[in-house]
Amino acid sequence: MLPVKRMSAPLTKAAELGKRQRMVTMIFQNRKAAGEMLAEKLADYAGRADVVVLAIPRGGVPVGAEVARALGVPLDIFIVRKLGVPGQEELAFGAIASGGVRVLNDDVVRMAGITTEEIERVTEREKKELERRERVYRGERPALATKGKTVLLVDDGIATGSSMRAGIAALRQHAPARIVLATPVAPASTCRRLRNEVDSIVCVDMPEAFHAIGQFYADFLPTLDEEVCALLEEARPTPARAASN
Repeated sequence: MLPVKRMSAPLTKAAELGKRQRMVTMIFQNRKAAGEMLAEKLADYAGRADVVVLAIPRGGVPVGAEVARALGVPLDIFIVRKLGVPGQEELAFGAIASGGVRVLNDDVVRMAGITTEEIERVTEREKKELERRERVYRGERPALATKGKTVLLVDDGIATGSSMRAGIAALRQHAPARIVLATPVAPASTCRRLRNEVDSIVCVDMPEAFHAIGQFYADFLPTLDEEVCALLEEARPTPARAASN
């Protein structure tokens, strides 16, 4: 007896269209274009005196600059340095951030068996880089006040969210009224995990299939320190702008 070859039923046109739509991935031309699209999602915050944009360098600054420009609100940076577990640096056991804040995840510290000496050694190393970036990007300009403000925390994308979770905890130490996490792209699973960490999440695209942030950009060249400085200088209030406001 010849074996019977079973044929799967052909997809209907509607099912085939749905399958193709699920396979389509949104591609941003570059960080500037991604910021423009993100700003459209944040239109409710336009022109509000209680709103500031904090962009995470480096890649988050071109995105945040477009958001701040479109909404007519101030732009500043919020530097977050992940504290990675020795030997497993991708796993964060905490973070340090602008303003001298350090947040530790006691559960990770305990499970990974990290000693006090290791915590201080990693902290000191990351503190040096944070301070370097503060000097290069901000110079003598003071940080924007965030106490009692609605902070739009912007990055160019979020992958696992471990560093962002630590950064959010650090930002909380500055007592903002609300934290709105805003990004062009992040996996749906990460957004679900971060939902309880912030007051609101605004994301242009939340794909289920996610390998790296760069796959969603046509141009994902590294953002240089010089570009960050130029964007911050461009967004800096001038006497003429202040008078017009």
